[in-house]
Amino acid sequence: MGYNVENYRKIREEFEKKRQDAISDAEARRLSFRSMSKEAREIDRALSETGLRIFRAGCDGGEHLQEKIEEIREEHDAIMGAKRVLLKKLGLPEDYTDVRYECKRCLDTGFVDTKMCSCMKKALIYEGFRSSGLGSLIEKQSFDNFSLKYYSGADLEKMEYNLGTAKEFAESFSENSTENLLLLGGTGLGKTHISTSIAKAVIENGYDVLYDSAQNIITAFEHDRFRRGYGDNTPDESEKYFSCDLLIIDDLGTEVSNAFSVACLYNIINTRINKGMPIVINTNMNQKIMLSRYDERISSRLLGEFTILLFSGEDIRKQKAVEN
Repeated sequence: MGYNVENYRKIREEFEKKRQDAISDAEARRLSFRSMSKEAREIDRALSETGLRIFRAGCDGGEHLQEKIEEIREEHDAIMGAKRVLLKKLGLPEDYTDVRYECKRCLDTGFVDTKMCSCMKKALIYEGFRSSGLGSLIEKQSFDNFSLKYYSGADLEKMEYNLGTAKEFAESFSENSTENLLLLGGTGLGKTHISTSIAKAVIENGYDVLYDSAQNIITAFEHDRFRRGYGDNTPDESEKYFSCDLLIIDDLGTEVSNAFSVACLYNIINTRINKGMPIVINTNMNQKIMLSRYDERISSRLLGEFTILLFSGEDIRKQKAVEN
C-alpha cells in the first residue's frame, strides 16, 4: 500500500501551497522593485519581454533563428547585469526578486522528473510519525537507543533474540511481508520501546503504520455500531485497522472482555492474517492467561500465526529510578 493516502494528499496540498506562496512572495518583491525607480521599471519591463521575443522569433522561423535567439539571450544577460548593479545600489540582495523555493532540487513540487524528491519523502515520514498514534514516543524511542544493560543471564539472551528478530522484521518489511509478532511479558520490560522502534523503522521505509491500544480499537468499533444504529453512513472509524500496512496493537488484555470485544478482535486478527497484512501485538498476559481470556478462535491465531517474543527480567522503570 505504501504511504497513507490521507497523509499523501495532505503533504501534496502543503507542497502546492508552499510553492504558490513562494511564487506570490517573489511577485510582491518584483512589484516592490519596480516601484523603486524609473530604471527599475524599465529593467523589469525589458526582462518580462524576453520570453515573448524568443517565442515570436520561433514563430517567425527563418534561416538565422538560432542566431536571433542567441542575440536575445545576450541582451537578457546584459539587462540582468544591470539589474544586479541596481539592486546592489539599492542595498538589496541579487536574488531579491527571485522565487525562493524551500527545496532547490524539486522547486517545491515534491518531484524531480518523475521521482519523488527526498524533501517530500521526509515530509511524508514525519506525517507518518504524527498519524501513527505513537505521539512523542516515536521521537524518543528507536532501535539505536534501546539498551540491553538492564538485562542479565537468561533474560539478556532472550532480549538479544527479541531485539534481533524485531530489527529484522522492521528492516525487511515490504508489501510482501506476512510475518506477525506477539510480544509477551510483564510491565516495564521493553515491549513498548521495541514496538515503537519497529513502527519508526517501517514508517521511515515508506509504509503506513497504525499503533493503538486494544481498548481504543474496541471503542472505535462501538462508535461505528452506535452511528450505524442512527442511520449515519459516514465511513467507519474502524476501517483504518484493516487498511494500514502494519497494525500494532498495544496492551492486549486491558480491554473490557465481552462477546462484542472478542468478536471485534477476532475480526481484525483473522482478516489481516487472511490478507497477509502484518500485525504486532503487545500484551502483559502470559500464555496461560491468554488461553483463559480468549476463545480458541483468537488464542489459536495468536499462538499459531505469530512469532512469539518472550520478555522477562526486572522492571526497567524501577531500575532507572534506583539509578537516579
